Amino acid sequence: MMRDIAVVFARVPRLGTVKRRLAKEIGDRAALRFHTQTLMRLLRSLAADRRFLTMVSATPDRAKWRLPPRMRRISQGRGDLGQRMARVFQRFPHSRVAIIGCDIPEANADDLAAAFRALGRADAAFGPAADGGYWLVAVSPRRPARPFNRVRWSTSHALADTLANFGNHRVALLRTLPDVDTAEDWLRLRPQCPP
Repeated sequence: MMRDIAVVFARVPRLGTVKRRLAKEIGDRAALRFHTQTLMRLLRSLAADRRFLTMVSATPDRAKWRLPPRMRRISQGRGDLGQRMARVFQRFPHSRVAIIGCDIPEANADDLAAAFRALGRADAAFGPAADGGYWLVAVSPRRPARPFNRVRWSTSHALADTLANFGNHRVALLRTLPDVDTAEDWLRLRPQCPP
């Protein structure tokens, strides 16, 4: 049996390029610190877990940065978020693959394990975000050809639009978690978001 694959989707930690909406409210340095700490905590957690193979897909593709030991990096390529995520799924057509975002302080390796368990009875699993988007999508080899067609990204419609593309597939929903896009989100989740 092929090993399940977890892919962390992220921006390379660089001042002024990450969490731009949050940075407008708390400053570039604080936003970078949040992004880097949340990303590295997630990567270390996943790298230590042997239930699945973890990779990171960070943009820009050629930017250099330090990853946890033994963690493989794959490119995202060009296009909108949906095109870049679809490219990851196309790269592993016969595997169960989960893509997880890096701005969910409460997400951890057990969430990935839950997603892969859900794929035992469903064709896809989603981790809904409190704002109408989603922080995780996992698919089995039985997946739509265009899973992210016509999705209104960065809106409260992102999950509903994506689910419409999975109309003929069995879908499981995982726990709903808040992401951090604004200073209000950051302050509310501050115990999980080191300053």
